[in-house]
Amino acid sequence: MPEARHRADHRSAARKGPLGALLAPVLVATLFVSGLVAVSAFARAGDDPATTATAAPTTVTSLDVDAMDARRDERLSRSAGRSVQVADRIALQPTAVDHEFATAPLNIWRGPREQGPKIGVLDERTKVAVTGQQVGTWAEILLTNPERGRVARWVNASYLAENKPKPEPKVSSNGSGSSAPVATAGCTNGTSVPSGVSPNVVAVHEAVCANFPEITTYGTFRSDGEHSQGLAIDIMVSGDRGWQVAEFVRSNYSSLGVSYLIYSQQIWSVDRSGEGWRGMEDRGSTTANHYDHVHVTTY
Repeated sequence: MPEARHRADHRSAARKGPLGALLAPVLVATLFVSGLVAVSAFARAGDDPATTATAAPTTVTSLDVDAMDARRDERLSRSAGRSVQVADRIALQPTAVDHEFATAPLNIWRGPREQGPKIGVLDERTKVAVTGQQVGTWAEILLTNPERGRVARWVNASYLAENKPKPEPKVSSNGSGSSAPVATAGCTNGTSVPSGVSPNVVAVHEAVCANFPEITTYGTFRSDGEHSQGLAIDIMVSGDRGWQVAEFVRSNYSSLGVSYLIYSQQIWSVDRSGEGWRGMEDRGSTTANHYDHVHVTTY
């Protein structure tokens, strides 16, 4: 029996040849090592071969760490910079030192000048915080912004007062300041305006005629500007009486549909009402400078 097994092994080795005999031990060793690796991997995976098959290791190099640290430092630096900027803004933010009242509708500007679009209009008799800062005729005020808190803006200081103004009375025909309703009809002095002028020009004439019946000369149509369009009227009056007429029309500008007035080289307009009467350039004559009449332009 041993002899037969020896002859079979000899025949198998002879068939494989010398190369087969040499590779056989190597193959056995390779299979043994592979088995150990598989067992080790199986153990590391928590007895879950699927984890070992699908898990991909993540390698973090020193270069990656440096890059992450740099990005983190940059974020922290930016955050710190923003904190400093916010702190600086808070420290530099103007504070209120007093409160005053608007004596007229006041245009609000971003800076101490008329530049760019106006921010809004501060209603007459509105109480507003002031910082005490003034540049020329401009005063700094504080307004509340829902998103940014208190913000500094500027208005014409000439129209701020410590005491709240009383409602402005209507101006009567004798300039006494009576609060009686304004008469807008009933002109009995024989004056009229031509057909074709705007309804607002008709309303201005009737109101002025009813309250200042001694004025008997009015100018409407002529070839230039708003007069040619029937939107303007000249009320021929001068001196203090002229100012009474101008203030009467200004006080009732809304109901009369007035856009702007000119008198005695001064102009008042609805869109810049917060600045009151403003001076105008010299146009060279009494009439051109509106010293002998009140000019009214309507919408």
